[in-house]
Amino acid sequence: MATKFDPQNAQNLVEIEKQFAVKAVEHAQVYWNLLEKVPPKELRLTKLDDEIFDDLSKSFPEIMQEPYEKLIKLDEDWMKSPDGKERWRKFIEAYEKKVKDYNFGSLIRTDAKEEYGEINTIFVTRMQFYAIEIARNRLGLNDEAHELAKREAAKEQAKKEKEEKQREKEERLRKKKK
Repeated sequence: MATKFDPQNAQNLVEIEKQFAVKAVEHAQVYWNLLEKVPPKELRLTKLDDEIFDDLSKSFPEIMQEPYEKLIKLDEDWMKSPDGKERWRKFIEAYEKKVKDYNFGSLIRTDAKEEYGEINTIFVTRMQFYAIEIARNRLGLNDEAHELAKREAAKEQAKKEKEEKQREKEERLRKKKK
């Protein structure tokens, strides 16, 4: 008979942690691709976007004050302070039965104007990600990121086309030499 799982005494298994990290990175990549293709104000992340946005406004009125500096640049120390942790825990728990994977780990950009990167990314729960990104999208705070993602995609496409033309040119030269 299997013993009952005790989360308080569970060990962190490296393989499981790696799998969570891979999922978090994949989620970030999908979201960045969405920001590239869809104007943020049109982007819906869940069926409950309206509820989550309203709840965030009530639960964290200080981050919803114009000019939205606390949403544009996240303060990880504040979020992970004892008070911040307790407030976020209450917020997150309200979605336990409403949002799939509500407590999974996700990566979020600390500065809404920049892309994901080593110094611009922190680890949060999926509900924190949803709440912050829904607010950023609705308030137009991800518009610069949208434009940045589109420019990057265009550069990447141009690079691929250039590489393809170079390969075709090299192939033609090889055929001529034969």
